[in-house]
Amino acid sequence: MGSKTSGESHQSPPGRLSPSEPCATPASLGYRMPAEWSPHAGTWLSWPHKRDTWPGKFETVEPVMVQAVAALAPGETVHINVLDALHEQQVRRLLSGVSGPVRYHRFPTNDAWCRDHGAVFVTRTGQAPLAAVDFAFNAWGGKYPPYDLDDAIPRRMAEALDIPRFPAHMVLEGGSIDVNGAGTVLTTEQCLLNPNRNPDLDRRAIEGWLREFLGVSQVLWLGQGIAGDDTDGHVDDIARFVAEDTVVAVVEDDPRDENHASLADNLARLRSMRLADGRPLSVVELLMPAPVYHDGQRLPASYANFYIGNAVVLLPVFNDPWDVTARRILEGCFPGRRVIGIDCTDLVWGLGAFHCLTQQLPRVSVPD
Repeated sequence: MGSKTSGESHQSPPGRLSPSEPCATPASLGYRMPAEWSPHAGTWLSWPHKRDTWPGKFETVEPVMVQAVAALAPGETVHINVLDALHEQQVRRLLSGVSGPVRYHRFPTNDAWCRDHGAVFVTRTGQAPLAAVDFAFNAWGGKYPPYDLDDAIPRRMAEALDIPRFPAHMVLEGGSIDVNGAGTVLTTEQCLLNPNRNPDLDRRAIEGWLREFLGVSQVLWLGQGIAGDDTDGHVDDIARFVAEDTVVAVVEDDPRDENHASLADNLARLRSMRLADGRPLSVVELLMPAPVYHDGQRLPASYANFYIGNAVVLLPVFNDPWDVTARRILEGCFPGRRVIGIDCTDLVWGLGAFHCLTQQLPRVSVPD
């Protein structure tokens, strides 16, 4: 994947920021992270520009992005980070046929993975209803330097929107968490407990930071991610909330496949989980596509990397017989939205798909 400046990890109590920053946390001020299916004011992207991310396939990636923007823009504003004026002109030409509002921001990035390097938005009722959480980003454990431009993106997003920003001195990518909007966050041990992120934070401390900065009360832990995922097990490739009490979970029914055991373990965990009020999770199984390879390397092709827009759901498909079934399953989960399957066989060469490339901007009510 892609690229930011490593944020220093602190073992201090969750919510205690550096001396120059306010000590109040989003949770203490009534903020929480809404579910992705909640109404959006927009979707934020960082337009692809790093050819090395898609070796030999970059020319086929931009048309996929055009399809995604064309599907989203009729239902919400699409915000796009571009490198500079020239890059903006190039992207404007590509999107000249798109119907709907598109807003450009000359915020240069190291790579395109806005889910992971962008701000995480939280909301509340009353004054200042929207705020940005600025987690530290270290390019998935320092794998892809440099990443200083990516690490600056949450601050620039907050400034563009003129909203409060909460710096969180904990390394965290947006693809490593998924919330139900009602106090529960789903994540993985492989990623959040990996010492390449926050070596000074144990499970209890990490849960504390999630509660304080996402406004959640419950953290549910899955185990391992899927093969080929260079993010160390992001949850958005394996399990996603589609309703307050419902999760879609990818499964692999071939016992010879390297994903079979870990996905079976995750499925068993989900079936045993309860929400804070005691309700069990309803689990909808979503089969994995056949393995996708590039130069002998398995890629993280997963139907779970979908993105929920206001009017549509962007579903990555892979020219696979299971594409149709995956679409039907998500249509059942989102009856009010059109599920659009877009071929991501080339896009996933960059080791991510639509959820990795997007960040939702919640719609809020402004007080009179």
